Amino acid sequence: MAEEEQQDTYLDRPNRRKASSKATKAIVAFLLVVSAVIVLIITLGGWSTLEGAKALQIAYILLYVLMAFLVSRWNRGVLPLAAALAIVLLIFAAVSGPAWFDRDKAGLTSPPLDESILGLLSLLLVPIQILLIAFAMRGFQQAWNVEVERTRDDRDDRDRGGGRPAPAAA
Repeated sequence: MAEEEQQDTYLDRPNRRKASSKATKAIVAFLLVVSAVIVLIITLGGWSTLEGAKALQIAYILLYVLMAFLVSRWNRGVLPLAAALAIVLLIFAAVSGPAWFDRDKAGLTSPPLDESILGLLSLLLVPIQILLIAFAMRGFQQAWNVEVERTRDDRDDRDRGGGRPAPAAA
């Protein structure tokens, strides 16, 4: 009897069906991937001139890709972590952008990628991180984790239009 009742119920996640939740999830995952790609370009383009930050940048790239994967699977728990890491990366990017432009002088070792491009990419990270913070917090507010236990009859009613009678054929 109890086994029969379990087969007649399922877990529904109504907040994940909303268009705003789907859009937020896609935007957060996209911003995480874009950030990881930009940090990867900066890391590879400035590899010879980076001092001590190589491990941190590689960690950021891996964490951002992992978080993008988890967000795409509706994991709401990584959103505050993504926002917190975005704040730190925003600070690093805001400080390092002008520093890359300052390296464009005689006597300093030139990185494989031009200093002005690395500076521009670093400064481009700033608005991307601001957007990531905003959308990650918006996603956290959308309560993707809410689960409602429903019966199979509820699913049939919802599939038919929320329990409303079907329109009469003319």
